[in-house]
Amino acid sequence: MNGSKNVTNLMIIIAACSIGGIIFGGILLLPKFQDFQALNKIVEGKRNELTYRAEYFLELQKVEAQIKEYQPELAKIDVALPNEPSLPSLFDFLQISTSQSGLVISNMGNFTVSESSKYPGLKEVSLSLDVSGPYESLKNFLSTLEKSSRLIDVGSVSFSASKNDQGTKNQPKDIFAFRLAIKVYSY
Repeated sequence: MNGSKNVTNLMIIIAACSIGGIIFGGILLLPKFQDFQALNKIVEGKRNELTYRAEYFLELQKVEAQIKEYQPELAKIDVALPNEPSLPSLFDFLQISTSQSGLVISNMGNFTVSESSKYPGLKEVSLSLDVSGPYESLKNFLSTLEKSSRLIDVGSVSFSASKNDQGTKNQPKDIFAFRLAIKVYSY
């Protein structure tokens, strides 16, 4: 019987240790294991985020390479829409264009710089320009403005016969006075 009593005691000790181990594991180790699992989920989320960001930056590099292919075209846009409405360069351009077209500037009216209502986010310089010369020269000038790399709108053109309808040796009869309303855009 003594042997059976030892086995029973051993079984009770084993059962008590097992129950104690389960309670110890449940009280102390289970929260730590749950914290470990939560940290593993956070690490996995961060790993996914890093993978997404790496893919995003690779995509940005591809887009940058594509944009570099179009650099000449983008440079034209920068010229067409300069960052500042540089009035001296605009007036110089108009002076050169009119003289190359065969027109003479008789008056450059007041100008205004304002936010564009037609193109939100852009500034517009509005001005009136009085020129004189033959009709063909006006056509050439308008063609020059149209082909210009700058974004220029000609709002209206009005004309009248020159004061000297007869024509003289210095001023032929087909000279007209033109008034143009022009808008030039910039950022």
